[in-house]
Amino acid sequence: MNEPTDFGPDRPVLLRGGTVLPMDDGHSVLPRTDVLVVGDRIAEVGPDLPAPEGAVVVDATGGIVMPGMIDTHRHMWQTAMRGYGADWTLTQYFVWYYLEYGKLWRPEDVHAGNLLAAIEAIDAGVTTVVDWSHGLRTVDHADAAVDALHAVPGRFVLAYGNIQAPPAEWTGAPEFRDFVRRRITGDDMLGFQIAFDVTGDPAFPEKPAFEVARELGVPVTTHAGVWGATSDDGIRLMYEHGFMTPETVYVHAASLSADSYHRIAATGGSISVSTESEQSAGQGYPPTWAIRAHDIPVSLSMDTSVWWSGDLFSAMRTTLGADRSREHMEAHARGETITHCSLRADQVVDWATRGGARAIGRSDDLGSVEAGKKADIVLIKNDASPVSFPLLNPYGHVAFQAQRGDVHTVLVNGRVVKHEHRLVGVDLVGALAAARREVERTVEYLRSTLGEEAWQKGMNPDIPETKILDNPYTYTDYHSAATHSR
Repeated sequence: MNEPTDFGPDRPVLLRGGTVLPMDDGHSVLPRTDVLVVGDRIAEVGPDLPAPEGAVVVDATGGIVMPGMIDTHRHMWQTAMRGYGADWTLTQYFVWYYLEYGKLWRPEDVHAGNLLAAIEAIDAGVTTVVDWSHGLRTVDHADAAVDALHAVPGRFVLAYGNIQAPPAEWTGAPEFRDFVRRRITGDDMLGFQIAFDVTGDPAFPEKPAFEVARELGVPVTTHAGVWGATSDDGIRLMYEHGFMTPETVYVHAASLSADSYHRIAATGGSISVSTESEQSAGQGYPPTWAIRAHDIPVSLSMDTSVWWSGDLFSAMRTTLGADRSREHMEAHARGETITHCSLRADQVVDWATRGGARAIGRSDDLGSVEAGKKADIVLIKNDASPVSFPLLNPYGHVAFQAQRGDVHTVLVNGRVVKHEHRLVGVDLVGALAAARREVERTVEYLRSTLGEEAWQKGMNPDIPETKILDNPYTYTDYHSAATHSR
């Protein structure tokens, strides 16, 4: 076995001779190109760059160098339940987490899920994740979430939420303000959003939460256009009260009308598409076909590992498949044939990188490989894989051929955190071992608390007769048929 490379904190890193996808407006391809990283920044991009004294040179020949991917919506706290809900519908998810067992999570369980999810992201070349953390029942849970994120050398955005209480209540609590003051300090590696949904209740009980977000100057991220939960009524209320901004991120947006898309487009917001989730769980048909028609910015996300894995390769692949499938089916219904794909591979790679940077307000320093940008970089290379060559269409290769096992090297903020397919650094390797122990304790706690019969039945939970599930939120009794229409 080769001796581990010494990636000292002050050593420049030169990625030598790869095919670089800079993610510029023209979606260029730069063959046999070097990328030099000095400190936390990309210093230079070009052919045959001289290696500074003491630099670590990484052979990128035959590989693809691209920006780190950005996931704009992942419930990281649920990762300790990986795969548990593989056969769930969205209704069963609501029952298990919103109505029955989500309230069982202790701060240490949130920490376990976040820690594992954060490491998983780095391993898959996802250098930034929006932690859509709606399991924060107390500030202690929130502190645990942040502690886990700080333990991993990735870039994160904490989207603070609490599905067990009204948004107006928890955002207005003094302890929430104290948490923001203590933990959200402008750290370059930890951003902040407020995460809650809008039921469409005409009383607009979520209004005070929007006012808190405005006062604090932070974005709101919201599950919008989710069949059976949120609808056009929520978008209309946000619009009429002036709470739709360019910073707002609408997650899923899969069962909205053209009117709502017009409002999102007019106010400059973006949509986070979780194609695997929308296809399988039932929020609505993955909406990229409609979003493209309205020219709304798109980013990609994986939602939750209680169903799916946490890499964006599958997100790109399934997004292309869902969009193209709908286009073909609509053409066939008209007796026509699609001869040219409207959604291209380079577009979904853009959504997984620049799109995410735009959504979190970091397009000035993340999402592309160019001099002066933050050095969040991924090298896709696997000489042991027959799928690694020939490299003919690099964007198509990323979207359709590559997978997490092909992630050779990952840099976050200029630091090498994965190299030669292995996590790098004592702290990161130690965090993985700690995550295993913590997750085992969480699973043991949940399983014993539920009891074996309920634990097994939870993989196919019953629907409570006393709850009409076109509104899974417990802070309002509002129900509307609008959540079941487009």
